[in-house]
Amino acid sequence: MCKTQQDQDVITGVAEVNGTKLYYETAGIGEAIVLVHGNEGDRRHWDYQFHILANDFKVIRYDVRGYGNSALPDTAIAYWDHEDLKALLDYLEVGKAHICGLSMGSGIAVDFALAYPDMCQSLIPIGPWANGYGFGEFQTPASDSLFTVMGSVSTIAKEQGPKAATDYFWTGNMMFSNTVISQKALEHLLRIGYEYSFWGFINPNQRMPYQPLAITQLREIRIPTLIVTAEYDLEACLEIAEIMQNEIPDSKLVSIENAGHCMNIEKPEEFNVLLVEFINEL
Repeated sequence: MCKTQQDQDVITGVAEVNGTKLYYETAGIGEAIVLVHGNEGDRRHWDYQFHILANDFKVIRYDVRGYGNSALPDTAIAYWDHEDLKALLDYLEVGKAHICGLSMGSGIAVDFALAYPDMCQSLIPIGPWANGYGFGEFQTPASDSLFTVMGSVSTIAKEQGPKAATDYFWTGNMMFSNTVISQKALEHLLRIGYEYSFWGFINPNQRMPYQPLAITQLREIRIPTLIVTAEYDLEACLEIAEIMQNEIPDSKLVSIENAGHCMNIEKPEEFNVLLVEFINEL
């Protein structure tokens, strides 16, 4: 554990938990907020929140297993992202936190809220995802289209490498390219993507979701929940946002105008105010 040279208020470290190594950063004091990044990226998905929120809260961001500076998974060993998050919070001696996740990270946040509700002060899924969407009664044309694109990303990553996969992910298909509205956000996402190994797209992965699948258990979430989507979010995420609002009893749905799937990057000021106001109202 150490403080960064760039900012002495930021503490960085590696938590050796659950048979893996999770890189994390913390800053600030007060109520804890955990920021869980999306797919095809790392903790830097929160660059426009981390330092700002640290003015009022203890902010924790980390790289999910297989991403950023955290260790790669073992192809033969099953693991659960929400259990990694639990182990990280235990390691940091954080008993309760606001759990905020972007896209893939929101799926982890929802699983965590179902598994460990007593550790959650609130749940904040943005560009929302819930494991189990796209299967059975929750299969829709939007989910089929999304999984088709993700399959293409996997093929490109295997055959052409991370840069080509990143370019296709954010600019090479209409689905994701239409969800990035600002050039600044696109450049940020491409820069992060070029440094991602795409390990999870090109290797057998024993990542396991919470059971029963979260999409079928949303009504069991009894903690204050802020669901954040955007005008140009993925159609699949818009569907999930509506399902969440209908199923989670104490939930509020907000859509940010003129922003896409990564609205916290495209409209950081608006998003940050929204987040802080929600927490303060609690």
